Amino acid sequence: MAVSDFANRSILITGGTGSFGNAVLQRMRAVGFAEIRILSRDEKKQDDMRKRYADPRLKFFLGDVRDFSAVSDAVRGVDYVFHAAALKQVPSCEFHPLEAVKTNVLGTENVLEASIRAGVRRVVCLSTDKAVYPINAMGISKAMMEKVATAKSRSAGNTVICTTRYGNVMASRGSVIPLFVSQIRANQPIGITDPSMTRFMMTLDDAVDLVLFAFEHARPGDIFVQKAPAATIQVLADALRSVLECADHPSQVIGTRHGEKLFEVLLSREEMVAAEDLGDYFRVPPDLRDLNYEKYVEKGRSEVSTAEDYNSHNTHRLNVSEMAALLLRLPFIQAARAGRNAVPEE
Repeated sequence: MAVSDFANRSILITGGTGSFGNAVLQRMRAVGFAEIRILSRDEKKQDDMRKRYADPRLKFFLGDVRDFSAVSDAVRGVDYVFHAAALKQVPSCEFHPLEAVKTNVLGTENVLEASIRAGVRRVVCLSTDKAVYPINAMGISKAMMEKVATAKSRSAGNTVICTTRYGNVMASRGSVIPLFVSQIRANQPIGITDPSMTRFMMTLDDAVDLVLFAFEHARPGDIFVQKAPAATIQVLADALRSVLECADHPSQVIGTRHGEKLFEVLLSREEMVAAEDLGDYFRVPPDLRDLNYEKYVEKGRSEVSTAEDYNSHNTHRLNVSEMAALLLRLPFIQAARAGRNAVPEE
């Protein structure tokens, strides 16, 4: 399904006032889509978005994915759904784990059930690398979201449900790049948790590409992952000093924060055994065993014992110059270099 296949179609984006929704809308503007609906809780962001685009094809639905009736109203008559609404901040979910469950798990169930009842053609749910071997409430709730999507896909009729999983979007709100830039501007040391800690490096365009690829190639229950490079936190800090021309700016090792991993995993070893290599992407098909529980305890796969997961330690590692080149693609960094007010992606 190329972007052109969305022509004359109706699309719903849950949580659509965020960076992902704006990026999808920018990609779709050249296509003659019939309507894009935005479902979110934030009336201020909806009003800002309405004024920014002034496009009569853009429709706004005020509501929460926790509310089944609000989701049902928004999804009625829609062809495709991008489910991006979520609680994503690790500290918030640690303090309020039940809120993460209500939005990320039960909210997803609402979106999927409403989509099935409305006869939506395809739904893609956005997940995160923190859902693999999760150690914090946000990751656990996203892992459960994936399980709900996979289970729901088995009985979704003509509605194809799939999931995409990616790492933190570079320069997104709450991520480390805006933090480092603000520390440099305030003449404070760059706070490095662990110099050898690695993270996948993905742009917002990468995230949109992944979702569109999933829409084109998905079978029910599939999980899609984009192959992505990674860098150590030390390399990232050095690259930022390079592009912002402050090579002598000091840094300080502050230690690993609560809920952080040394590296992130996009595919577990169990998933890697089943994964299909599609070039720039991996597709993980669902486990299609029926409800005969004996099949889960009597048969296994010996390959899992020797398999390796796909993580930010064993993917391609960027050096400082490669990381700097990637940073220069970001509007946030371009604005920072020009001395303008750099606003992180939502």
